[in-house]
Amino acid sequence: MFSISCHEKEKRVTVVNTNPRITPMPLSLLEKEGSFTMDKKTSFYTNNIEARKIALFFVDIINEKTGLQLQTSDVKKENSIHLLIDSSLELDEEGYFLKTYEDHISITSRTTKGLFYGAQSLIQLFPLIPNHSFIEDIEVKIPSVDIKDEPAFKWRGVLLDVSRHFFTVEFIKKQLDFLATLKINKFHWHLTDDQGWRIEIKQYPKLTEIGAKRGSKKSTVYHGFYTQEDVKEVVAYAKERFIDVIPEFDMPGHAKAILAAYPELACEEKHFEIRELWGVDYNILCAGKEEVYIFVENVIREMAALFPSIYFHVGGDEVPKRNWKESELCQKLIKKEGLKDEKELQSYFMARVEEMLHIHNKKMIGWDEILEGGITETTNIMSWQGEIGGIKAANEGHDVIMTPLDYVYLNFYQGSKHVEPMAFGGHTPLQKTYDYNPIPDAIEENKRHHILGLQGNLWAEQTDNDHIAEYQLYPRLIAIAETGWTMEKNKNFNSFLNRLNNLYPVLDTYEISYHIPLPEGPSSDHIVFLDSVILPFKTTHPVKMIYTTDGSDPTNHSSEYTEALKFKKTTILKIASVLPHGKISKVRTLNIVKQPYLQPVTEAMNLSPGLKIKTIKGHFVNIDQIQREMPAEVSIIKNIKEANNTFDWGHEVKKENFRAVFLEGYIDIPEDGVYYFSSTQDQIWIGDQLVIDYKKTIKKHPEESSIALKKGKHKLKIIYLNNIIKGWASDWNTVELKFRKEFDEEYKVVNENMIFHQNTKGALSLK
Repeated sequence: MFSISCHEKEKRVTVVNTNPRITPMPLSLLEKEGSFTMDKKTSFYTNNIEARKIALFFVDIINEKTGLQLQTSDVKKENSIHLLIDSSLELDEEGYFLKTYEDHISITSRTTKGLFYGAQSLIQLFPLIPNHSFIEDIEVKIPSVDIKDEPAFKWRGVLLDVSRHFFTVEFIKKQLDFLATLKINKFHWHLTDDQGWRIEIKQYPKLTEIGAKRGSKKSTVYHGFYTQEDVKEVVAYAKERFIDVIPEFDMPGHAKAILAAYPELACEEKHFEIRELWGVDYNILCAGKEEVYIFVENVIREMAALFPSIYFHVGGDEVPKRNWKESELCQKLIKKEGLKDEKELQSYFMARVEEMLHIHNKKMIGWDEILEGGITETTNIMSWQGEIGGIKAANEGHDVIMTPLDYVYLNFYQGSKHVEPMAFGGHTPLQKTYDYNPIPDAIEENKRHHILGLQGNLWAEQTDNDHIAEYQLYPRLIAIAETGWTMEKNKNFNSFLNRLNNLYPVLDTYEISYHIPLPEGPSSDHIVFLDSVILPFKTTHPVKMIYTTDGSDPTNHSSEYTEALKFKKTTILKIASVLPHGKISKVRTLNIVKQPYLQPVTEAMNLSPGLKIKTIKGHFVNIDQIQREMPAEVSIIKNIKEANNTFDWGHEVKKENFRAVFLEGYIDIPEDGVYYFSSTQDQIWIGDQLVIDYKKTIKKHPEESSIALKKGKHKLKIIYLNNIIKGWASDWNTVELKFRKEFDEEYKVVNENMIFHQNTKGALSLK
């Protein structure tokens, strides 16, 4: 990576980069003999004022990375870095040439934007210099290279959802700093949604006085918004890094925060509260009310003045039409305008919004659902549900940004959900994201220029702090940056991984909490065995693994995992991944337990199909809140899933359905063996053993655990709390219990043929 040598006589330290690698991969990079030596005498030479601004920007960056304080000059000197604008170059406006010689470095481009990206590539050629502040005299040797570079796509972006969880200006600026190193040029700011309005609009102060506060006296109030001065600060900071900030004002759906502040904008005026649940809300802006369009126009006027970007995102996704169907005003408008249905009413709505944007010289972008009722010739599409919407739009002549959830949704799991921190769902490991090609084969050859590029989206339902946001962003966003910049023919995942190893220490200098592939293999951290067990581990892409079996956390000196581990006695296994520069991942702890068979009950008499069910009404966060004396209802159910068959599914949850549910009886185990059980329920007891004790904050993805069971009937108790915690309603899950034998791959549902209850009047226990 780099080497350091000291010269005693000169008291000088020389640092050499021995591995010239750049990410995103340039169009072409030729390594040559020799190097350029940068020291305290080095200066920037520029040929105009704009180029000098770029030089001054990088003077500070070079000082931070090396301790050297370079000067700028409009006169050529030896040992200098030339930043030159040449309008005659045959390059894209973001392209550049970078050439290093023994006596100077030359970066040339048609534009300041190209100079900026060329200088970013130069910075990546610097060796990483730890503790440079303690070095009095330093020289940095930069390898000699010839680079020609320009991007594959114009749009290389990332979305940050600040409605579900608010992120500070400082956090955003920190990300913009690193986005610039990746040559990402679009920051899509999702400022409004059902769960919070996050931008100050002076004409409508209640949008932030009311619409930015989520929660009530019974729960923590979640509050945060950006003042217009905050917005100006972020926009200016991004502009200095050649990043366009694209605002999103989501409409006509995802508007519950608007309606909480201004209920008269709904079809039925009533009291609204900001949505605490994730998901989609039925309450939307009323397309039949003229005052809605006045409101939208006024908000756009203030926002357009804050965001110089030519693009403006208006959402348009996930718009339930129920209220429009029931609205007399909406139906009158449909008839008056000769519209076919509510889908065309949404198209009418979006077309009027686009006219407002054109007044401010803005181009409208909408999510792909707006295609359903038809769009104007000038509408741009962001294709998120997959590629179908983007393909249709591009083939019809519309500009498209590809953001398909299966490849570039950064709130999805990047490894196994059994070991990774809670994520929204889905699975987008690094290689899947890297291998994505934004131009599907189904797009006609002469329409492919309509694909402007791609974007990674970070939705924040399960992203409730800075650490987890960065963990989900990186390194997948680096893969997206390379896909956006690097020609498809030049992409290679193994090369990318090698260069990523160079970038990990750089991420550390930015204090970014990135993802390290975790040891995967066993789906449960509680492994039961009878005589011995063999446990294989893997990672989503090749990373060294280390482990201990003495209860201590692994260190860089711990045993390296090279083959499947065999255990013959009860052991605590701690295993982690470690990167080439020594950083260790989160430690995974597995309890590996040697256990005899749990014997079946012999006293079970008068058994009938089904389980006894006891329900206690109330919103319980945990089982300890339930008191034995609370009034309860007792009955029999034939199937476990009947425990929630009366609950309201969909976009809304009825709070009167909140309750604690206790199911008791017996489970009939068909044959001897070690069994794995899977469930999202709070607790699963078999016999006197607590097999599953759900500890994740959100009961969204099943927990798994194992137990050795003898053939026959065993006592079974299931405890299920129907509640809402951190935006997730537990009755969105099916109440069920799944099982498999140790070496089976697929889980089966515990069905009505496997459950029994004792046909007596015995009381159910709460704990």
